[in-house]
Amino acid sequence: MLQADSEAPPSPAAAQETPQPGPSNRPPPTMAPQQTGSRKRKAAQVEEGAGTSSSPGPSAAMATAEAGQTEGSLLLAKRPRRPAASHSLVHYLKGRALGAEGHPGLGGFEGDLRGYGVVRLPELLRERQLTLGPLNKVFASQWLNARQVVCGTKCNTLFVVDVQTDHIMRIPLMRDRVPDMAQGSPSCGIHAVELNPSKTLMATGGENPNSLAIYQLPTLDPVCLGDCQGHRDWIFAIAWMSDTVVVSGSRDGTVALWRVDPDMFNGSIAWHKDAGLPVYAHIRPRDMEAIPKATTNPGNRKVRALAFNNKNQELGAVSLDGYFHLWKARSSLSRLLTLRLPYCRENVCLTYCDELSLYAVGSQSHVSFLDLRQGRQNIPPLCSREGGTGVRSLSVYQHIVTVGTGHGSLLFYDVRAQKFLEERSAASPDMFPVPSGRKLKLTCGSGWINQDDLLENYVAGVEDFPNALYTHCYNWPEMKLFVGGGPLASGLHGNYAGLWS
Repeated sequence: MLQADSEAPPSPAAAQETPQPGPSNRPPPTMAPQQTGSRKRKAAQVEEGAGTSSSPGPSAAMATAEAGQTEGSLLLAKRPRRPAASHSLVHYLKGRALGAEGHPGLGGFEGDLRGYGVVRLPELLRERQLTLGPLNKVFASQWLNARQVVCGTKCNTLFVVDVQTDHIMRIPLMRDRVPDMAQGSPSCGIHAVELNPSKTLMATGGENPNSLAIYQLPTLDPVCLGDCQGHRDWIFAIAWMSDTVVVSGSRDGTVALWRVDPDMFNGSIAWHKDAGLPVYAHIRPRDMEAIPKATTNPGNRKVRALAFNNKNQELGAVSLDGYFHLWKARSSLSRLLTLRLPYCRENVCLTYCDELSLYAVGSQSHVSFLDLRQGRQNIPPLCSREGGTGVRSLSVYQHIVTVGTGHGSLLFYDVRAQKFLEERSAASPDMFPVPSGRKLKLTCGSGWINQDDLLENYVAGVEDFPNALYTHCYNWPEMKLFVGGGPLASGLHGNYAGLWS
């Protein structure tokens, strides 16, 4: 049991409490002469003044003390001993579970406990596969609440899945006001789903994958669609800068900043009386910036991932030509720098670590860390070692980076220790598990795959087609992890969804 090194300060009640004389703390007769007659008369007067209370109040105690001093007697009362404050883990958890008012915070203890949980949780996770039917490849996901996850797929389906019952509810997609003959093919799918900081709005793609769709939470009512003077190609990435400002990154090599007017979702959403269809606003971007052309591959400036640094109000972006770009994000976007990434192939995911002030970029076989503060050295990149199938999804919590690979596995990297988390094993049931030296890897199940596509694309000698983990998201209060994906091969139709808890 962990005990605190120092004793807690006395409570205000203990500090202000006035000792009252009684049989348990009355001094022996030899300490001072007792004048009982006078004390009894004055005590009786004090009791009469106190009313009918069964026990003397503070005024009675003060009067009794004054009486003793007047008659020349000094009662020596023992100061009540302060109860020792318990700072053990059991005491803390019991107080928190019971909702005890003012339960000890144990300065730094909660942070240490969370840090310990982050390191130990991955090895405790167990998989339960979810049934999604014939949907094709889950590209994006976010937790809406403790049991619902919203997902976007390659077949351009937006749905909410209940992780307890596997029930699926499809969300109607918003349509452009003026159909564009040059709009992107719906087969590209929905690549991004993001919630604003207060979780009152959700941003994703529309029926036209070039358009940005905003829904209100928790009702999922449509609010507005960014289809005017916006992107000319698929939206690959979305990042919220505030509750009403969102940025989208497109395959056309542009980054667009959109502002959602609060009037749009504060009672102005109308419903068509005849058809019962929602009527939503159509908006245009407040600012749009193009990715600078690289000399190596000027035609491959597709924006693949975005990450927002709220502390510095900066937006990071990764383009498929192998560059990282940084903008100052306010009411408009102002480009700060462009960096050549150390690994340039298939840079498809990006995240930001607030605790360590690092950007993490996932490529074909590595995760690169970018520390943009002056005078600081970059952390060496880590290799996923998954046969070159690539890093397909990234997330970071505190100092642990979770890596979803194209080979159906989850890896966990400790940035502080600069090593992967390891499996733990014990030589006997009576011994405490210790690191075994083997990298901790969670392997996902087979999911569902269309057998007709499998026969048409069957390659001799290939017995199985592992799922690429295109998305994963944690629900830390519930200690759950949702993972989604599907076959890595573009010609295969299938899906994978799993709840790890």
